[in-house]
Amino acid sequence: MSLIITSEVTLEALQSRNMNTMSEWLGIEFIELSPDYLIAKMPVDHRTVQPLGVVNGGAFCALAETVGSMAANLCIDRNKFVALGLDINANHVRSAGKGWVYGKALPLHLGKSTQVWEIRITDDENKLCCISRLTMSVIEIRK
Repeated sequence: MSLIITSEVTLEALQSRNMNTMSEWLGIEFIELSPDYLIAKMPVDHRTVQPLGVVNGGAFCALAETVGSMAANLCIDRNKFVALGLDINANHVRSAGKGWVYGKALPLHLGKSTQVWEIRITDDENKLCCISRLTMSVIEIRK
Protein backbone atom coordinates (compact mmCIF):
# COMPACT_ATOMS: atom_id res chain seq x y z
CA MET A 1 0.00 0.00 0.00
CA SER A 2 1.23 3.49 -0.75
CA LEU A 3 0.04 7.07 -0.53
CA ILE A 4 -3.18 7.57 -2.44
CA ILE A 5 -2.59 10.50 -4.73
CA THR A 6 -5.58 11.80 -6.65
CA SER A 7 -6.20 15.04 -8.50
CA GLU A 8 -7.44 16.57 -5.21
CA VAL A 9 -4.18 15.69 -3.41
CA THR A 10 -1.78 18.52 -4.15
CA LEU A 11 0.86 20.20 -2.02
CA GLU A 12 -1.41 23.26 -1.91
CA ALA A 13 -4.35 21.17 -0.65
CA LEU A 14 -2.18 19.56 2.03
CA GLN A 15 -0.90 22.98 3.09
CA SER A 16 -4.41 24.38 3.34
CA ARG A 17 -5.37 21.61 5.79
CA ASN A 18 -2.80 23.06 8.21
CA MET A 19 -4.17 26.60 8.17
CA ASN A 20 -4.79 27.97 11.67
CA THR A 21 -2.93 25.12 13.36
CA MET A 22 0.32 24.75 15.27
CA SER A 23 1.95 23.52 12.06
CA GLU A 24 1.18 26.80 10.33
CA TRP A 25 2.48 28.74 13.35
CA LEU A 26 5.76 26.80 13.22
CA GLY A 27 6.10 27.55 9.49
CA ILE A 28 5.87 23.92 8.36
CA GLU A 29 5.40 23.58 4.60
CA PHE A 30 4.79 20.46 2.51
CA ILE A 31 7.30 20.43 -0.34
CA GLU A 32 7.32 16.98 -1.98
CA LEU A 33 4.68 14.31 -2.50
CA SER A 34 5.17 10.91 -4.09
CA PRO A 35 3.42 7.53 -3.87
CA ASP A 36 6.21 6.38 -1.53
CA TYR A 37 6.81 9.32 0.82
CA LEU A 38 5.91 12.85 1.90
CA ILE A 39 8.37 15.64 2.74
CA ALA A 40 7.78 18.82 4.72
CA LYS A 41 10.19 21.52 5.81
CA MET A 42 10.33 23.74 8.89
CA PRO A 43 12.36 26.92 9.40
CA VAL A 44 15.00 27.16 12.08
CA ASP A 45 13.91 30.48 13.60
CA HIS A 46 12.49 32.11 16.74
CA ARG A 47 9.41 29.84 16.61
CA THR A 48 11.34 26.56 16.58
CA VAL A 49 14.57 27.05 18.54
CA GLN A 50 15.38 26.70 22.22
CA PRO A 51 17.40 29.29 24.20
CA LEU A 52 20.72 27.87 22.92
CA GLY A 53 19.67 28.76 19.35
CA VAL A 54 19.17 25.23 18.03
CA VAL A 55 15.94 23.45 17.11
CA ASN A 56 13.93 22.45 20.16
CA GLY A 57 13.36 18.69 20.40
CA GLY A 58 9.63 19.32 20.67
CA ALA A 59 9.73 21.19 17.37
CA PHE A 60 11.41 18.17 15.75
CA CYS A 61 8.56 16.04 17.13
CA ALA A 62 5.96 18.51 15.83
CA LEU A 63 7.48 18.30 12.34
CA ALA A 64 7.63 14.50 12.52
CA GLU A 65 4.02 14.19 13.66
CA THR A 66 2.79 16.72 11.09
CA VAL A 67 4.38 15.02 8.08
CA GLY A 68 3.80 11.46 9.35
CA SER A 69 0.17 12.05 10.25
CA MET A 70 -0.60 13.67 6.90
CA ALA A 71 1.09 10.79 5.06
CA ALA A 72 -0.82 8.23 7.13
CA ASN A 73 -4.13 9.80 6.21
CA LEU A 74 -3.15 9.70 2.54
CA CYS A 75 -2.99 5.89 2.73
CA ILE A 76 -6.58 5.29 3.77
CA ASP A 77 -10.08 5.92 2.49
CA ARG A 78 -10.84 9.15 4.38
CA ASN A 79 -14.56 8.68 3.75
CA LYS A 80 -14.45 5.61 6.02
CA PHE A 81 -11.38 5.95 8.25
CA VAL A 82 -9.15 8.44 10.04
CA ALA A 83 -5.56 7.89 11.21
CA LEU A 84 -4.68 9.40 14.59
CA GLY A 85 -1.37 9.54 16.42
CA LEU A 86 -0.92 6.77 18.98
CA ASP A 87 2.79 7.04 19.88
CA ILE A 88 5.84 9.02 18.81
CA ASN A 89 9.48 8.77 19.75
CA ALA A 90 12.48 10.71 18.57
CA ASN A 91 16.23 10.44 18.78
CA HIS A 92 17.97 13.79 18.41
CA VAL A 93 21.33 13.02 16.82
CA ARG A 94 22.54 16.43 15.60
CA SER A 95 21.54 20.01 16.31
CA ALA A 96 20.38 22.45 13.64
CA GLY A 97 20.93 26.15 14.21
CA LYS A 98 20.11 27.81 10.89
CA GLY A 99 18.22 27.43 7.64
CA TRP A 100 15.59 24.72 7.32
CA VAL A 101 15.05 21.17 8.52
CA TYR A 102 13.28 18.59 6.35
CA GLY A 103 11.10 15.71 7.50
CA LYS A 104 10.65 12.75 5.17
CA ALA A 105 7.92 10.28 6.16
CA LEU A 106 8.31 6.69 4.95
CA PRO A 107 5.93 3.85 5.86
CA LEU A 108 7.34 0.89 7.79
CA HIS A 109 4.00 -0.87 8.35
CA LEU A 110 0.59 -0.13 6.83
CA GLY A 111 -1.92 -2.38 8.55
CA LYS A 112 -5.70 -2.35 8.84
CA SER A 113 -5.73 -0.87 12.35
CA THR A 114 -2.22 0.55 12.81
CA GLN A 115 0.50 2.18 10.77
CA VAL A 116 4.15 2.76 11.68
CA TRP A 117 6.09 5.56 10.02
CA GLU A 118 9.76 6.51 10.05
CA ILE A 119 10.45 10.23 9.80
CA ARG A 120 14.04 11.24 9.06
CA ILE A 121 14.73 14.91 9.76
CA THR A 122 17.75 16.40 8.02
CA ASP A 123 19.30 19.86 7.74
CA ASP A 124 20.20 21.94 4.68
CA GLU A 125 23.34 19.83 4.23
CA ASN A 126 21.29 16.61 4.29
CA LYS A 127 22.82 15.63 7.65
CA LEU A 128 20.57 13.56 9.91
CA CYS A 129 19.36 15.64 12.88
CA CYS A 130 16.53 13.50 14.23
CA ILE A 131 15.05 10.09 13.57
CA SER A 132 11.48 9.56 14.70
CA ARG A 133 9.02 6.68 14.69
CA LEU A 134 5.31 7.49 14.64
CA THR A 135 2.61 4.91 15.30
CA MET A 136 -0.86 5.74 14.00
CA SER A 137 -4.18 4.18 14.92
CA VAL A 138 -6.60 3.71 12.01
CA ILE A 139 -10.15 4.21 13.24
CA GLU A 140 -13.40 3.68 11.40
CA ILE A 141 -15.53 6.81 11.17
CA ARG A 142 -18.95 6.19 12.66
CA LYS A 143 -21.74 8.01 10.88
